[in-house]
Amino acid sequence: MISERHLSSARRFRRGSVLGALLALAALLLSACGSQGTGSTAGSGGSATLKWASSYFPSHWDPVVSGSGAQFRELALVYASLTRTDDKGNAVPDLAQSWTYNDAGDEVTFHLRPNLTFSDGTPVNAEAVKNAIERARTQKNSALFGDLTSIRSVTTSGDLDAVVHLTQVDHQIPLLLGERVLQIASPQAAADPAKLDQNPVGAGPFVIDQLIPGTKAVLKKNPSYWDATNIHIDRVELVSAPDSATVVSGLQTGVYNFADVAPNQAKAATAAGLDVFVQPGFNASNISLNINKAPFNNPKVVDAVRYAINRQEYVDKLTFGYGQATDQPFPGGYVAYDPKSKNLYPYNPEKSRQLLTEAGYQPGQIKLDLVISSENPQAEIVQSQLAAIGITVNIKIDKNWATPFFAKDLTFSLYGTTGRDSAAQTLTAHFGPSGPLNLSSPYEPAGFEEAIAKVRGTPLDAPEYPQVLQEATRAGLQSQALIFTHSSPNLFAKNKAISDLPRNPGHIDWTGVTVGD
Repeated sequence: MISERHLSSARRFRRGSVLGALLALAALLLSACGSQGTGSTAGSGGSATLKWASSYFPSHWDPVVSGSGAQFRELALVYASLTRTDDKGNAVPDLAQSWTYNDAGDEVTFHLRPNLTFSDGTPVNAEAVKNAIERARTQKNSALFGDLTSIRSVTTSGDLDAVVHLTQVDHQIPLLLGERVLQIASPQAAADPAKLDQNPVGAGPFVIDQLIPGTKAVLKKNPSYWDATNIHIDRVELVSAPDSATVVSGLQTGVYNFADVAPNQAKAATAAGLDVFVQPGFNASNISLNINKAPFNNPKVVDAVRYAINRQEYVDKLTFGYGQATDQPFPGGYVAYDPKSKNLYPYNPEKSRQLLTEAGYQPGQIKLDLVISSENPQAEIVQSQLAAIGITVNIKIDKNWATPFFAKDLTFSLYGTTGRDSAAQTLTAHFGPSGPLNLSSPYEPAGFEEAIAKVRGTPLDAPEYPQVLQEATRAGLQSQALIFTHSSPNLFAKNKAISDLPRNPGHIDWTGVTVGD
């Protein structure tokens, strides 16, 4: 989880590199002269071409270094994993065609598909899986080692069976070892991690044909991909998105045919005749409190802040209605979402003021520094809402914010995540005593550790799994360290010639997607 080093809401408005913007503008001019706004999606030779402008263009193409943040979606063009998720968030086969646990639940064997190769011809086998996991756990610059603490070791049993030995009973492993955490690189290419970082070699649906670091990647369909018959895109042109207004213009003229868009550009994109849609996801923003420091060591002050938060204001002002108000790290309807915990602290500023009085504080007496990494409109909403109950907030920007945040030295901050496919991983990151997103470590809510152990000990297909998981969510939400506010949308715009994407939460899956003229 510590690979997510910036607030997700801020990242949604991130601008591409200067070079990327210049290239995009040049492409727009060429398009205006040559394509006359046809929006054609055919590449050379009439192939089906995806032209994707991404705000999350990878700075690293080695999945171990890139980590499990938002860029994993782009890396998934090149890399496949042991598992992936379906539209319900369930683990389903990818490179592994099945998996089995031992009776104790502390060992899982992944059974690989036969006769698969990486794009460099190296076989996809159990040794390759072992190499990928060990590299993620031990490579010096790995951004994934913290995600793999349940794994003790990996062995092989024959050519196609990778045996993962665990430090504890953990039935979450099939969800964990999917696209976010274990995109598997060719072990031959990974022997030189620096080279792999700018020359990726995987077993995914596409193969890199050209890569301009930080700016553009051109990919072609991988005929050796295990599910190649369901990949109908022949060519991908992935570019670093310039500013949001240019992206909409590029989509309209056909320079791009797919892009993530900022919520404030959605109306313009719709007016331009584009298909604007929200892809399901696990994005969740929160206010982080350190209850080891005053004034949040007083539970009444914590509750006062809880009741002061008007979540709908975040949705209206930051997401232009495309997001959702939330008081949990999961969307409604997801298996981990706990209906019994909905709206535990409804907006009630009068009650907030009463609680502050009971805590012994007069209006204006509490003064807080809200430390964030960069300018962020969320901070201004927090400042305004707490001012209404008599708490003065000073917004302090520190570009090195991550260091004191993860060292748990801050008193008050903001954070946002893109979530994880393993709900248990999401919960422990936020609420566990060593959770990287728990600003109040080593504090954890009462009963949480026992509840999450029960989740890990319950098979994913067990009838009682949803109830057990929701009970763990309920225990975590008793935490005084986090106040969830809203979910930012995974908002995209595409040319209508591109068919609808599978609605797999948090993922961009090109399986079955077609690109017309």
